[in-house]
Formats: sequence, C-alpha cells, structure tokens
Amino acid sequence: MAIGAKKVYVEDIKKEFVEEFLAFKALQPDIKVIAPWRDPAFLKKFAGGRNDLLKFASEQGIPVTSTKSKPWSMDENLAHCSYEAGILEDPNTTPPHDMWKLTIDPKKAPNEEELFTVQFTKGIPNKLEYTEKGKVTTVTNAVDILTAANAIGRRNGIGRIDIVENRFIGIKSRGCYETPGLTCLHFAHLDLEGLCIDRETRALRDQFVTFNYGKALYNGHYFSPQREFLHASIIESQKNVNGTVRCSAYKGNFTILGRSSPSKLYDMEESSMDDIGDFDPSAAGGFIDVEAIRLKKYGSMKKEAGEDLV
Repeated sequence: MAIGAKKVYVEDIKKEFVEEFLAFKALQPDIKVIAPWRDPAFLKKFAGGRNDLLKFASEQGIPVTSTKSKPWSMDENLAHCSYEAGILEDPNTTPPHDMWKLTIDPKKAPNEEELFTVQFTKGIPNKLEYTEKGKVTTVTNAVDILTAANAIGRRNGIGRIDIVENRFIGIKSRGCYETPGLTCLHFAHLDLEGLCIDRETRALRDQFVTFNYGKALYNGHYFSPQREFLHASIIESQKNVNGTVRCSAYKGNFTILGRSSPSKLYDMEESSMDDIGDFDPSAAGGFIDVEAIRLKKYGSMKKEAGEDLV
C-alpha cells in the first residue's frame, strides 16, 4: 500500500506454474500483456538501465531486493532461485558469497553426511524419508516432498551452478542458479532409471525427448502441440520406473548409496563375474564377428586409400 496500490491479492500458487508470455497467449489468445521492457516510453525514461530503475525505486519508496552494492536480479520460486545481471554480466567475475540465498556454502555445511531415501512410482517421487535431530520423518505429498528435499539440499550446500546459456533470441547470458531439492530428486530419479528402463528406450529419450522437452520449457512453449507429444513419450518411458533410492548429501555433493526396484531389468546372476548363469559367454563370439563386419570394411577402405586410422 505504501507504493500507491489500493488492493493487494495474495494467492498460494505452489501447485501451479505458468511460464512466460507465450504460455499466456496459448491460454488466452486475446490477452494483452503489459511488458515494460518492450514499452518505448519506459525504455526512454530508464535508458540507464538498472541504475536508473534502482534510483527511481528509491525515490518512490518501492521496496526491491537489488541495490547498487548488490545489483544482480533474483527470480525465486519453490523450485529454485536464479541470479543474473549486474556484476554477473562479466562471466569471469566470481559470484559473491553473500549472493546465494537458498543454500549454505558447501565449505560451511555439516561435517557429517545426511542420509535419506526417495521412493518413486512410475517415475514420480511419492515418498521421501529422512532423519533430522534423531527423528525419522516421512512425507508423501508432492509439495511436501519438494519442500523437504529443498531443506536437505539447503543445509548441505547442494544445487549451485554457474553457467553461460543460450537465450531463445540468440544472445548468450550468464546466470547462477540454486536448485537444492530438484537436484537431489533429479539425480535419484536418473539413477533408478538405470535399473528400470531398457537401453534403447532410454537412449531415444535422452537423445530426442529430454533435449526437446527442455527446449520447449525454456522457450515458453509449455502449452504447445510438441510439448504434449513429448510429455506423452515421457509418461510411456516411466511406467516401469518404480523403486527406492538411498541417498547421501554432504558438503555440496549428492551421492547414491544404493537402489532397489520390483520392476528392474537388472539380473545379478547374468551380470555376475563369478556365476555364468543363463548367459553363455561363448555366444559373444558370433555377435562380435557380425558387429565387426562394417568396421572391417571401413578399415580396408581406409587402407586402400592410404589413410592411417591411428
């Protein structure tokens, strides 16, 4: 109210995420988006960029998180916090220690590892169990699982990255991100997939679905036909990703301690170096001979052309 507003509406949207203007256009095609950074009058008034905006905010009594001494911008939600602009625009500038707000400095994290387990059903985490101050706690609600994972990642310094990325419009941008909880859940999920997903299915998913799904989200194309197609592919790939992953968090490091699944493709006897099991090692000879046919032809062609493969 101090800045002149007559009403303030506060709504908890933890369970709903909508990204960027393109999503708005899909949801309501005739919507008018008011974006100051695309308004010529606004750009002319604040030609000095961030410094002019900070000055204006100070003069008008508008509370903002950025200051002249800490001129970077922050975008925080339940999943992460991003930092960019200001001194961070120099990609060789080390982020100040006091910039990070979601995670403790890994060097200052506890000297003992924190153990916890994550359970997945069809690729979705549906239970997280951890021990804090001697008390075992189990959470099963999606938001509670992410909140608990955030707390674990926060106090153990997990989830910081500093990258230079490629924006949709072609400009490179340097950004720093903190994603404590999702970092833990992501790597736990990825590990369980190794136990449950067929090799070729996972290869197709990683080569085509993962990249393009991430691209669709980054570019604001969540409400698009390609995202729906990709999403259906992900759902299909996850139908057998069921099981539990035992995890460790320690000074910025997330480590897998073990994994188990009722729908695993892994066979300990077939993989054993101590027990032959149902697999006949002598059968590999024919497989190698067939697989080598094209490589032998390639080597002969190179030799005839006088080219050395080494």
